[in-house]
Amino acid sequence: MISKIKQYRKEEDIPQKSMINGSSVNVERLYYTISPTCEKKKLPETINFIDLFCGIGGFRYACRQAFEKLGIQGRCMFSSDIDKFAQESYAANFNEKPVGDITKIDEKEIPDFNLLFAGFPCQAFSICGLQKGFEDNTKGTLFFDIARILKEKQPNAFILENVKNLASHDGGRTFDTIIHVLEDELGYFVDHKVLNALDFGLPQKRERIIIIGAKKPFSMDWEFNVEKKQTLEDILEKDVDKKYHASKEIVEKRKQKHTSASMPSIWHENKSGNISSYPYSCALRAGASYNYLLVNGERRLTPREMMRLQGFPEEFKIVVSDTQARKQAGNAIPINMVEKVIEKFVPLVF
Repeated sequence: MISKIKQYRKEEDIPQKSMINGSSVNVERLYYTISPTCEKKKLPETINFIDLFCGIGGFRYACRQAFEKLGIQGRCMFSSDIDKFAQESYAANFNEKPVGDITKIDEKEIPDFNLLFAGFPCQAFSICGLQKGFEDNTKGTLFFDIARILKEKQPNAFILENVKNLASHDGGRTFDTIIHVLEDELGYFVDHKVLNALDFGLPQKRERIIIIGAKKPFSMDWEFNVEKKQTLEDILEKDVDKKYHASKEIVEKRKQKHTSASMPSIWHENKSGNISSYPYSCALRAGASYNYLLVNGERRLTPREMMRLQGFPEEFKIVVSDTQARKQAGNAIPINMVEKVIEKFVPLVF
């Protein structure tokens, strides 16, 4: 179907760009995207991938679990993270130490790969006009490093993850630049969706935007069937060291302000000092106060509980201090969520 649309499309019949809901859309790309091929083919035995801004390996675990279900052997060709403590955790769990600062890595020296993963930090872009290309539009941001690697290595596909607010950052201009670069500058077909870890069986409200892209056209179904769902009771430890308990004064102050309707629950205090509680956790945050989230209003989450909230398996080795573990969990991706995306996306584009 796609080839026929391409064959009969004439430049004088259909303009290069059309306005849809106020946005400029490449019509040829739209025709490709909404007309997916139905051909079924055998998946490759091995897919080589790289893991950028890898943190403690959330993408790596998600990939491993998804590939196992798909019958694919995954091979990590390169990993990178600038944080030395994240490097320690990654090395302890995957027996390889990630390379450091990606901005100092020559993209030509990265081994060839088929699939790129990146949970990149969101930074402000200096947008000088899209006609100048991604080097002018994204230089000085970490997205630029993803773009230059994609341009040099031309992998089949990528999966990117970021905070939900990326889509609205700087009035939407940051996100528009990212999509423009991926589609028009680098030639990928792209789709994106905001997903919530709560919908993937993890007791944590954590909304993240997932951006997927491939060299071949695809039509992604963002509806997922989740069989196994965990509750707070599943992830909470039974015997917790006293060091995780908040002070008597903090507990009393919280309980004077709030009574929870759930047990167990995670109590959340916002910047205004308002207290709320839920039978799940609000999003873990790397830089939040120790008392930002309290189990039943009384104690902090343990490092193991935080890792469980992100979907890390029990065999994940926590080899850093509680402070660093808290930061690492707050920066990690929800593994269960990304696993489902990989499992559905990869067969569409390989």
